[in-house]
Amino acid sequence: MILGLRTTKYPVTDLAKGKAWYGDVFGCAPYFDQPYYVGFSIGGFELGLVPDGEPGTQGCIAYWGVDNLDAEVARIVALGAAIHDPIQDVGGGIRVAELKDPFGNSLGLIENPQFDLGAVR
Repeated sequence: MILGLRTTKYPVTDLAKGKAWYGDVFGCAPYFDQPYYVGFSIGGFELGLVPDGEPGTQGCIAYWGVDNLDAEVARIVALGAAIHDPIQDVGGGIRVAELKDPFGNSLGLIENPQFDLGAVR
């Protein structure tokens, strides 16, 4: 069952500079800060920064929250999506997958037990 929009991921060429810039823009520190991912909780949603990809060409990917990532990937693939990036454990009990819809769009799914629906800035 889709729970709602959770995360939008932006690739940055310099994670430290990206973290500082987005911290200034949103006026907060990240709640998750690792060399491979920085996550900010913004108004009940997550802005994620990753140190790979090319800004402007890869663009950002929105991730929809799910309770059971394995079941949702299987369900949506059965509906015609293709796996673009398979299920990955990204640390802290957080798992993600990226699918391509039948039209070529990216569809991100995230299972994040750390995400707090009550934490709204």
